[in-house]
Amino acid sequence: MQIEPFGVELWMNEWETRCDWNLAETCVQSLTVAQLLQLAGKNHSDLSDLLPMKMTYGAIEGSERLRQAIAGLYDSQGAANVVVTHGTIGANMLVHKTLVSRGDHVVAVVPTYQQHYSIPASIGARVEPLRLSEENHWLPDLTALRAMVTPETRLIALNNPNNPTGALIDRALMTQIVEIAREADAWILCDEVYRGTDQTGDGLSASIADLYEKGISTASMSKAFSLAGLRLGWVVAPEALLDDILIHRDYDTISVGMIDDHFAALALENKASILARSHAITRGNLAILDDWVAQEPRIDWVRPRSGTTALLRYDMAMPSRAVCVDLLQSTGVLLTPGSALDMEGYLRIGYANSPEILREGLARLSGFLAQQP
Repeated sequence: MQIEPFGVELWMNEWETRCDWNLAETCVQSLTVAQLLQLAGKNHSDLSDLLPMKMTYGAIEGSERLRQAIAGLYDSQGAANVVVTHGTIGANMLVHKTLVSRGDHVVAVVPTYQQHYSIPASIGARVEPLRLSEENHWLPDLTALRAMVTPETRLIALNNPNNPTGALIDRALMTQIVEIAREADAWILCDEVYRGTDQTGDGLSASIADLYEKGISTASMSKAFSLAGLRLGWVVAPEALLDDILIHRDYDTISVGMIDDHFAALALENKASILARSHAITRGNLAILDDWVAQEPRIDWVRPRSGTTALLRYDMAMPSRAVCVDLLQSTGVLLTPGSALDMEGYLRIGYANSPEILREGLARLSGFLAQQP
């Protein structure tokens, strides 16, 4: 199988460990184990719970405790609708491998995480991109989607909240997308890894798994729950589809780690405390970023409604990669070039790190922009 190089991951692999001010980070500021225990109302002595844990394979589909906790993030799902994976990246791979065959028609809403068009293309599917536009606030054009989706369409793949734009498809718009899919009997895969980071309310946007009988939700502990180091995600879907997914999963997963399963369950059982922390960071930091954009003459944007990233349109006659490399080498600030996301002319910024890192990074970015011709 041949597949396109993964643009954004190649960029991060090349530069992430070589920066001083990481504004390319997409996770809400990561938790330490001590912070997780504190938010869960526990202390260091509770680590003794791990001492009798035998380091063998865990429950194949994920422990009952963890799958129940994941199901609690949804309105109408049970543990039987959940299978645990190695991150959202593993969940997405499993869904595409299970559903898509050579010759299938796949509609991919872009920009998005590259998995959602490069994996089906590598399988031999006919991938048709539905390109979002800044003019439409980075939301799907339903007229264009209707024109693309036919009875031959196998899958619609999208990302909500959206990476890199921070756009949010609300329940009303998602319901209309569901109706388009239902008329064609197409599956919808919604990568919901940023779910929980909405700028209002409880932060949890409506999930495709609760809105559509052929809706598939993928997500993980990485973004809103600040625990990317667990490398733990999930697929929530109809049981019959999960049976097929498990056939593929047997070839590349077996189980997730026992310790990962334990800490993920602990975090989700205390999700209110962890999400409250995440909301304080993302909502406070977006206000900082909003003020900066308003005062920066060479930058424009569509203000995100969710997620941890935004697309910045810049007013310079330089390719985005050159901008980012020059910025990093002269200031120590790391952004992600739009070219890594097939969005030339833009820069992706992550704003969910600590406020101190964000403020310093933005100040250095302003200094850099002011020096450009």
